[in-house]
Amino acid sequence: MSFFSSLSNGWELTKNSFKVLKENKELIVFPILSGISLVLITGSFVVAFLAAYGWDVDNVGASDDGGGTVAYIAVTFLFYLVNYFVVVFFNMALIHCTRMYFHGEQVSIKKGLQFSMSRLGAIFAWSVFAATVGTILRTIQENAGIVGKIITGIIGIVWAITTFFVVPIIAYENVGPIEAFKRSSGLMKKRWGQSLVANFSFGLVQMIGVLIVSLGLFFLGGIIHVYLGIVLAMLGAFVVMAVISATQTIFISAVYHNINGDPVKHFNEGFANNLFNEKN
Repeated sequence: MSFFSSLSNGWELTKNSFKVLKENKELIVFPILSGISLVLITGSFVVAFLAAYGWDVDNVGASDDGGGTVAYIAVTFLFYLVNYFVVVFFNMALIHCTRMYFHGEQVSIKKGLQFSMSRLGAIFAWSVFAATVGTILRTIQENAGIVGKIITGIIGIVWAITTFFVVPIIAYENVGPIEAFKRSSGLMKKRWGQSLVANFSFGLVQMIGVLIVSLGLFFLGGIIHVYLGIVLAMLGAFVVMAVISATQTIFISAVYHNINGDPVKHFNEGFANNLFNEKN
């Protein structure tokens, strides 16, 4: 598949995902709630860190062994754990709502949240596993110099690809985190080959959307006051990223259901197959 064909297919998947979101606008609530929660959580950790180090930014995480103290690693793990938990919780709720839509049922935010609540154990188990991996990679990155950053960067890309189907798997398949990881990796390799075609459509749409919306709101608000322009620009960027996040999660849900032979409105198997390129 050529580079331009990949971009074309990526654009098609974006449009199809937007169709689902357009028909179920309430689904945007999940990434918004997730985003707000992450901002509050990150802010809490930042304040706690600064307070613990006497509000001296230069000393945060500093130690004789390069930031590898037990306390620092423990807090890093906790930060990853909470973030993964929040993201997976809301993504699972959104995926369940898309499942309801694909099955012709009435989409309900309440039912989506209730479903995630019913899977708290699985979400927590996966979050612990993912946070452990994230903490290990972060520790290597901070202590292995430029080589470590390159290696962990590559591993991070591989991790993102191999965990592509993890959320729907832990939602609907009774497996643990390690098995979910293996299952997701196996689905990716078995169904569409060993490599995922680089698809820039979501990222491209998000970048263009953020630029247009943020700049437009900044200049509009700047007419009154520059701070108002900054606030409006940030809010605009947040909304655009929430919309793109929702469409990406909808796509993952659609592909997963496609793999399992479920009918998926606005998508088809041939289209989904073309999103990936098998390695010869």
